[in-house]
Amino acid sequence: MIPKDLTFGTDGRERLISGIEKISRAVKSTLGPLGKTVLIESPNHTRGMTITKDGVTVAKSIDLEDPVENLAIQMVKDAADRTAVSAGDGTTTNIILTEAIVKNGIKALEGVNSSTEVIRAINSITDGIIEDLDKRSIPVNGDMLRSVATVSCNNDAELGELISEVYTKAGADGHVTVENSQTDETFFDVTDGVKIDRGYTSKMFVNNQKNDECILDDVYILATDLEISSIMSIENILKPIIQKNKKLLIIGNCTTNVINTLSLNVVKNKLNMCNIIPPQFGYKTKELMSDIAVSVGAKYFSEATGDDLSLIQMSDLGHAKKVIVGADSSVIIKDDDMDTSAIDKRIQELREAQKIAAKVSDTEFIRERIASLTGGVGVIYVGGNSDVEQKEKYDRVEDAVCAVRSSIEEGVLPGGGVSLRDQVVRLGAMDVGGDTAIAVEILMNSLLEPTMQLYANGDLSPMLEFEDGIGINIKTMEEGNMIDMGIIDPAKVTKNALRNAVSIATTILSTNAIVTLKRADETNK
Repeated sequence: MIPKDLTFGTDGRERLISGIEKISRAVKSTLGPLGKTVLIESPNHTRGMTITKDGVTVAKSIDLEDPVENLAIQMVKDAADRTAVSAGDGTTTNIILTEAIVKNGIKALEGVNSSTEVIRAINSITDGIIEDLDKRSIPVNGDMLRSVATVSCNNDAELGELISEVYTKAGADGHVTVENSQTDETFFDVTDGVKIDRGYTSKMFVNNQKNDECILDDVYILATDLEISSIMSIENILKPIIQKNKKLLIIGNCTTNVINTLSLNVVKNKLNMCNIIPPQFGYKTKELMSDIAVSVGAKYFSEATGDDLSLIQMSDLGHAKKVIVGADSSVIIKDDDMDTSAIDKRIQELREAQKIAAKVSDTEFIRERIASLTGGVGVIYVGGNSDVEQKEKYDRVEDAVCAVRSSIEEGVLPGGGVSLRDQVVRLGAMDVGGDTAIAVEILMNSLLEPTMQLYANGDLSPMLEFEDGIGINIKTMEEGNMIDMGIIDPAKVTKNALRNAVSIATTILSTNAIVTLKRADETNK
């Protein structure tokens, strides 16, 4: 039996709020161009410390001794992490909104018999806000990409220009990653490639321990949806691969015995091989595998066409310049001198199919297939004069890359918290009463907080009167249209930050009993 501590009612909520205030105070100080850096003691980084302005890095570093406060910390970190995973950025905004909604909610709910209806109304109104933000989002162009990148990497114009250039060269459908440079220079490299949402089937295939990846150069590729149940079924290609010390990527379902045999040979005999399973499910697997085979010049061995793997020859394999296989995804970088006529033909066929597709889901799937065939792979190598500087710059570049990706997906909104601030006017015009009026009051007071925090970080007086889309460039104190001034946020980031903040805040507002593990009394040790 593990003893527990119970905390109820007001006492429990006050300790939860205390935890939220502590993590929020640390994280929100980083917001905006005038935000401050945070120094973190960390055994996992060089010299035991990290210096950062990245909200998610600060949030992840915080744990508290008080169990109830720490529960609040874990909830906020979970919401912030969901925002970072889904949109790549917005952690700081998420935490600021969470604190604001909880505090304003506690105040507004005093004397209210039941908070359930108010909480339900908050969620309903939030859905309406997100729908309105969707309508207001603006598709991005080249200049906007540069603005998003610059704002997201702490108004570093040079980095913003570099990130924008990477996406321009990789294409809107391209895939961009960030790596550490071996020098003090920051630069990028863009190559044609295909991204697959599948990772290695065994960690024993990993040959780059630092990044937990299997990286193979000048590699042959087998593409099949047939189950490989025996090593002997692919003997015709394994023999020449091993004899000539070549490298092989198998995209196909292998039995456990086959995976174990391959991985054992990789470890003991230093063979260069890796296996990933085919992407997607059902008919989508066959379509995507066919595209991959076309991309690398391979014959696609499929169950649907009655192919027999035992007849496979080296000429049936595809070839790639490089493959990078991670735990969850893989990138195939195509040969520079590859004949693209088959790829061009497939893309044209897909574009024609897209025109006659009857379902939205079919259209989206075809668009994904086109992206996998046309998109480039960009890698930004981040350098610095010290490990601490490199880590800080890496965090900013990674945030900016994710923000640009989100902007391409769902467009942009006025930055500086203005898109949420403008929702206050819309909420104020609503003719409601009762529980809904309380919910509106909570959200109206909370949606102003990101903008107010930007002013607070610069020790500036807030802009009390405002009109739609108009704000102040905190860095230059110039007033004007935020979009025109290049101060913009990805719509996806803003929406996800709000949605996840409301989710955690309403959970805390509805909490009355808290159960924690009983801690040993330090004084009795």
